[in-house]
Parts: sequence; C-alpha cells; structure tokens
Amino acid sequence: MKEQVKVLIVDDEESFRDLLVHRFSRKGYQVKGAGTGADALQALKEEAFQVAVFDIKMPEMDGIELLQRARQMEENLQVIMLTGHGTTESAIEAMKMGAYDYLLKPCDLKELEITLQKAHEKRMLLEENSGLKEVLRRDRSSRLPVGKSKAITRVLELTKRVAASDTPVLIEGESGTGKELIVSAIHHWSGRAQQPLVAVNSGALPGQLLESELFGHEKGAFTGAVTQKKGLIESAHRGTLFLDEIGEMELGLQVKLLRFLETGEFRRVGDVRLRKVDVRVVAATNRNLEEEIAKGNFREDLYYRLNVIRIVVPPLRERKEDIPVLVEHFLGKSGGAINKELTPEAMDALMRYDYPGNVRELFNILERGMLLSTGDKIQEEDLFGCIAGDRAPEIYTLEEMEKRHINQVLRRVHWNKTQAAELLGISVRNLYRKIEAYQLREEDQQ
Repeated sequence: MKEQVKVLIVDDEESFRDLLVHRFSRKGYQVKGAGTGADALQALKEEAFQVAVFDIKMPEMDGIELLQRARQMEENLQVIMLTGHGTTESAIEAMKMGAYDYLLKPCDLKELEITLQKAHEKRMLLEENSGLKEVLRRDRSSRLPVGKSKAITRVLELTKRVAASDTPVLIEGESGTGKELIVSAIHHWSGRAQQPLVAVNSGALPGQLLESELFGHEKGAFTGAVTQKKGLIESAHRGTLFLDEIGEMELGLQVKLLRFLETGEFRRVGDVRLRKVDVRVVAATNRNLEEEIAKGNFREDLYYRLNVIRIVVPPLRERKEDIPVLVEHFLGKSGGAINKELTPEAMDALMRYDYPGNVRELFNILERGMLLSTGDKIQEEDLFGCIAGDRAPEIYTLEEMEKRHINQVLRRVHWNKTQAAELLGISVRNLYRKIEAYQLREEDQQ
C-alpha cells in the first residue's frame, strides 16, 4: 500500500527536490528530501526506506558513491538514478552496481512515478521471496489437526472463526497436543495463506540470540555479527509469526515484543532505524501464564496483549475417541511396502493408556509398533513391550507418569538433554527444571 512506502529523494537542486517531495507526498507516499549525500546517509541511518531517487551529479559525494554506501546499509533498497546527458555512462555503471533504473533529467514526472511504483513492487517481491525461502527452510507444515471428538471439533470451529482476523491468538495446551497444527490451521484459513508462516521457539535460545533471531541485526552489532541479518519478523511480513513456548521468553525481550505488538515497529539489534511490518502474531505455551505472572516470570501487559483470543487444545486423555482416527491417519500417512493394522488387543491397549506425551507420544508408540512388528499385524507387545497376559497396565498419577516418561527418554538418548528436550517437545530450560523437580540423576541409572 502507498501509505506504507517510504521514499528518499536526494538532489542538490532545492527547487526540483521540493517539487518531487511535494508531488509524491500528495500521491500518498511518505517522502523525505536530502540535499547532500551526507544528509542522505544520515536519513538512512535513522529510518528504513523502500525506494530512493538519487541525482548522480552532486558536490562532495556523487550519486554513484551514495548508491554504493546506501546499498551496504540496506541491501534491498531500490534506487532510481537521475542523470544528465553527459553522465549516461555513470548511470549505466550504477545499474551494474544494483540501481533499479535511471531516467534522464529533466525527467517526466509521470514516468518517474511509474518507475517508482515498479521499483517498490520489486522490493516487495524480494521480501516475499526471502520470507518464502525462510518458511521452506524451516519446513513448516500446513497439516490440519485430526479428530472427530466434540472437544477437538470445538477447537477447530473456534480456529476457523478467528482465522480471518488479524488479532493475536494465544494457544494453550500440554506438550504434544498439536498446538503447532492449530497455528497451521489459522494460517491456512486466513487471508495470509499465500504468505510466509514463520516460527521461532522462544525457549530454544538465550535472550540476546533470540532477540537477533527475531528482530535481525546490523553488521558489527555484537561479537560474531559479521554481516547484516534480517530477522524472522521481517521474513514474516504480510504473513504469520508463530512464537512457540512464549512462556520461556526472558523478561527484557518481552518488553520489546510488547512494543512491536502495539505498534508494528521494531529495530534490528545495533540499528537506530525504526522498521515496520504487517504481521499476524500467534503464540503458544504449555505453561500456565497466569501463574508465571504471579511469580514475576511473565509480564502481565504482554499476557493481555497476546490473550485477545485464547484457544485451549485438550490433552489426548480427555478425547480418547480421537485415538482410532489418529491411528488410521498415522498408519495411512506412514505407508510402506506392507500395509499394517492394529490387532483388537493392541487398539484396546492404546485406548487404556493415558498419554502424558499426548498425540506426539501416541505417534511415537505407533512408530515403534511399525518397526517392531513382523507381518501386517501390530501386536500389543509391539507397542508397549512385554505385558503379562491381558493384565491392564499399572495406573500412575500424571505426575509419576511424567517423571517416568522423562526418565525413559533421558535414558534412551544417554542423557543428551538437548535431544531429550526435542523428543519431549519442551525447551532445554524446562527440562532442567523438571529434572530438578523430580530429582532425576544420571548416576542413578548406571
């Protein structure tokens, strides 16, 4: 949209510069004028522009040098060069350096406006392509949740109703319930479906690295920042940004996220310029944020900003009628040379189990059954190991079940906590808390 396009006009001829600023301001652009290359560079330091118009012939710093320095500051800046008859060769050189186009002075203002529009369209395509590459790199799925229970049906109906808006959504639910699939459904059913869906795990990185991942950084902003980097917020422009495990985010970064949610504006790390994007934010957590607020771990104002619409994904133990549907979905999706199915006894065992790891654990159990079974039938022992006769599995409290499950996963990966956290669907920080709470010790397993 034109009102979001910021244009920088650089020309040492004041009357001509003022004419362009006035004309394009009336057309709905946000326009700033500069009379020298130094003033232009200062403007570029303070603000982010999408398109610029540079006169080639200027005192002290000409348009060629300005183009080179400006593109170092903003690689996607689209620059239109204005040249006199005697500097056409310089204009062609500018094109080789990345200028979008050049026009001869005195230029037709209508032609300049059309060129400016096309330059902005190219800028938008570059940003969109960058966002799509990011979403492909992260391999985000557009699968929808599976189930026919009343509980999951209500969740899907609410998801479909809220998808069309741009309002922030907070998704709550235990680990493994499929919160990321609700995010995919929101994006799939929204008007942003053709734009990027970009996800970031708020508990996977320490505060400074997460800030850089979200907002991007400038070259030299910190040790190791050897190049300029666009953040995930910019990659999600016109699409959806998914903040997973939002309850793990450090307080200092929560303040910056709140500002972004309120204004749509942000700064890259090490940059003074404000940038603005159009992003729909969806957050998810497996923690009780109201309890975290009471403990001082989560900002109340951020909670209310995110919690405009809340979707609670029920645990699998509360919708066991979905288990046969999920089993059918998994076995159909897995495919293979041999089509396998569960024996009635195996299905009964699945229906009796309480799934502290929810749908993710069900799929892990089924995958184990697929690997261990011989022939086309998956037996109960293929799923759960050796269970004596038809005796029902021993009943544990949810707390004890979680403790046993975490312990089992840790032993399976030889106490590689990063790998264990990934399998459990929680952050490493959260895993350390649970290890301490349950007093699990690696040496006790030797």
